[in-house]
This record gives sequence, C-alpha cells and structure tokens, in this order.
Amino acid sequence: MVSEGVLLGMGNPLLDISAVVDDGFLHKYDIKLNNAILAEDKHLPMYDEMAKNYSVDYIAGGATQNSIRVAQWMLQIPGATTFIGCVGKDKFGEEMKKNAKLAGVNVHYYEDENAGTGTCAVCVVGGERSLIANLSAANCYKSDHLKQPENWALVEKAEYFYIAGFFLTVSPESIQLVAEHAAANNKMFMMNLSAPFICEFFKDAQEKVLPYMDIVFGNETEARTFSKVHGWEVKFLLPCVFTILYIV
Repeated sequence: MVSEGVLLGMGNPLLDISAVVDDGFLHKYDIKLNNAILAEDKHLPMYDEMAKNYSVDYIAGGATQNSIRVAQWMLQIPGATTFIGCVGKDKFGEEMKKNAKLAGVNVHYYEDENAGTGTCAVCVVGGERSLIANLSAANCYKSDHLKQPENWALVEKAEYFYIAGFFLTVSPESIQLVAEHAAANNKMFMMNLSAPFICEFFKDAQEKVLPYMDIVFGNETEARTFSKVHGWEVKFLLPCVFTILYIV
C-alpha cells in the first residue's frame, strides 16, 4: 500500500506561465522561438505583462517538481508525494502553492521575503514555443528550513527521495543531509545528472553525494560528459531517455 508522504523531492520550483502571445511581444522582449534561455534584465517585466494582458495557464514546474507531480498523478493518493524548495512571498508563490496542492502534492516551501518566486515564461506562437526562466528565489533555499522539526519529519516519513542535479547549485548541504538519512535508514535515494554543466562545474558537490545514490538518472549527453569528467572511456551507450549509471 502506498502511504502518505512516501516520496519526497527537493529542488528548484519555477512557476510556468504559459500563454499564446503575438509577434509584437516576441519582438519587444527579443525572444526567438524554439529556444530556451535564462532571463536577462530586459526580460523581467514580461512575466507581469503576460499575466495582465494574455490568457495564461499556471503550472507548478521546475525539473524536480514536475517529476513529483507526475509521480503524484500516477500514485493517485493525495499527499503521497512531498516537495520542498524555495519560493518568494508573493502572488506567484501563492499561485504555485495552489497549483501544486490541486495536483495533490504536499508542498512545504521556504518563503523568501527578499526574492520573487522563480518563473518560466512559456511563449507560444503558431504552435511553436520559447522558454525564458528566471530562477530568482529558487536559488535561495537554506538547509535551516529543512532542519526545522516539521520539515525534517517529512524526511523521516518518506521512503523514497528524488532530487535533480540542479539543486546542487543551490543547497548541497540539504542534499547531503537527506542522502545520509536515506543511507542510515535503508531508504531509496535517487538523483538526476540534469545537465552537462552540472557534471563539469559542480563536480565536487556531485562526487560528495554520489556514493549515497541508489540510482542516478541521465540522458546520453549528460552520461558522456559525466564519464569524460571522471576520465572514463565510453564506447557506447544505450539509446534510452534515462540510463542507470551507478548503483550502490
């Protein structure tokens, strides 16, 4: 039987703001279709403008949170999944919380008063789209929040943990705490390589937590970069979306 809180995820929550826009909007913010970028200063006003002038759909997104929402949909038991991350204390944060709870996920966000909720604009024109991500508060998670009794109780309750590699850039200490707990209590700890740059530029943080991972997920490009960074020779890889690389 699947129990409440059995799966816990930690990561960078981003509120996807999706709307069909027009060419004028693309031109105003210098947006190219079929592209994905991090927001620059010139893009920052676009999120409020989309919410004000277009019919938008809000989706509780971000790599880990998306995976947790899918798992929740599959499990079909309200509160079977839990997600922890950082949002801003603003209207987008409230929208994220409402959206995630409607999906059945038990969210325990750390609310940062000095940064806005991370957002990702999904601009659609003629069936094509462009993604512009503004991480903002998602970069501000602190392990002190995880250590609070009510939040650590969620860790103790969970039997499975999933964290995207992107979170290594934010709070490696939080990841280490959960990894050590999982190992000490014979629980399943899983991570995703997430992107080649994580393997290249956050190698030390990744290596520190690697021995605790029961399963590591990654696509072919990430796996090749991981292997190159570690000096491994890779002659072939199975052409699958997720490849199990390392099992303790």
